[in-house]
Amino acid sequence: MPTAADTVVHELAEAARTYGRLGIDTEFVGEGRYRPLLCLAQVAVDTPSQGVRIELLDPLVDDFDPAPLAEALADPAIEIVLHAARQDVALLKRSWNTEIHNVFDTQLAAGFAGLRAQMGYDALLREMLKVNLQKSASFTRWEQRPLSEEQLRYAAEDVQHLLQLSVAIQNRLVDLGRLDWALEECRSLEDVDDSRDPELLFPKLSRIDSLDPGQRAVAFRLLQWREHEASEADRPPSTVLQDQTLIELAKRRPRSRDRLQQIRGINEATLHRRGDRLLKAIAEGREAEPIPVTRERAPRQDPVDPELIALTETLVRTRANEEQLAYELLASRADLQRVIAAWRDDLPTPDVRTVRGWRGELVGQDILALLDGDLKLRVDERRRVVAER
Repeated sequence: MPTAADTVVHELAEAARTYGRLGIDTEFVGEGRYRPLLCLAQVAVDTPSQGVRIELLDPLVDDFDPAPLAEALADPAIEIVLHAARQDVALLKRSWNTEIHNVFDTQLAAGFAGLRAQMGYDALLREMLKVNLQKSASFTRWEQRPLSEEQLRYAAEDVQHLLQLSVAIQNRLVDLGRLDWALEECRSLEDVDDSRDPELLFPKLSRIDSLDPGQRAVAFRLLQWREHEASEADRPPSTVLQDQTLIELAKRRPRSRDRLQQIRGINEATLHRRGDRLLKAIAEGREAEPIPVTRERAPRQDPVDPELIALTETLVRTRANEEQLAYELLASRADLQRVIAAWRDDLPTPDVRTVRGWRGELVGQDILALLDGDLKLRVDERRRVVAER
């Protein structure tokens, strides 16, 4: 039998379909867990006569099926408005078993509207809507029940003006001719998730490149084992086995509990609770196919690189100021390093975002022209840097 919360969820989903947009934010707890726990979902939708409707959905208390809202999140005809969306998108995709399309991230879009990158929600509201929030509950324990009136008020405020804010930012982007750029950037958020795939985690292990292929096979099996143990216990993987201990185990590949006990980082509690399973994982890794080192070579460094990076950064910042864009949206230092290394070694230009699409047209091709000597930077009479062919 449908619950009262089920009715609310259906009404929110129907409003989102009717008006073509939905604002959403979440409160979660990640500390001490394998992956963050969804504690609250704040939803804002349009209504025919009462302005914006705000509902707080509590998955830890309320008995409801999120499927109608999950379908709305996955509907490309409905604009999903969030602020600093990456964690929220990943959390909702996993918790409600859905995809999320047509994302509009107000924080990300603000960088295209002449505002600084990674601007906080309250600061953005002050700038765009002249609204001041009294933030006071951001570091409370969201998993504890009952929630206080202060927490509930704080949570509701996070979506109270979200839809209005998105309209204000989009209007400014239209005036600047940047809405398509912002929407293109927001689309990349549809692919984020918080899955912990050992294949993707493996290259990021500390000191993994110090191991030979046979040791790497053991390390990979230990990584798989650690993820399973951490997931089962709902604990951070580092509390099961630290990276440095995992690497040492892969190097020494102990075959007995006595040898295992000699590894720094294997305490009595770990030995007692997980010793046999740990030895089994090491044995399986020992029998597995060796894993060769296949890492991408880092760009060759040259003493002149810092000066060239500084020069190209100046060009990027100049273009960002001219176009009222946040610098971080155009380039990263790592991208510039790769472009410079390829140019210096007479190699093809690397496929980094700074030289692709609208960024390539705006600044990427000018970076290459600057390196080739076909473009120069100078200070004009207003003491501003300008670029000239």
